[in-house]
Amino acid sequence: MIQLAAFAIVLLTGLYFAFLGITALARPKLASEFLLGFASTPIKHYSELLVRLLVGASFVALAQSVLYPLLFQIFGWVLIGTTFIMLFLPWKTHSRIAQSSVHKAGAYLPVIGVASLFFGGFVIFALLRGYAA
Repeated sequence: MIQLAAFAIVLLTGLYFAFLGITALARPKLASEFLLGFASTPIKHYSELLVRLLVGASFVALAQSVLYPLLFQIFGWVLIGTTFIMLFLPWKTHSRIAQSSVHKAGAYLPVIGVASLFFGGFVIFALLRGYAA
């Protein structure tokens, strides 16, 4: 049951990044507005931390079943580690950092879109290919 939940979470993560990539390329203003919503309230801040923790744990849990296990493990542990760092960061500080970062990243949205699309596709490919083998 845990493997199935982890599989679904990783698959949804891949789809999320692919959709974010498409949105950043086709509707950059919408992508920026979406990204600015993170950490804008305490609920969103702690919700983001919970999602990051679940995604990271899912990547680690599935690492041995996918095409590139080391990359999945590294990504999962980086998400888990940075989540714990962010847990001690006040949400207002997180919000200020997010606001500043998203505004600076606006000039690079096409590059971010392509990278996000590639990453989402890679996650889905590695996941499905690993389970097909």
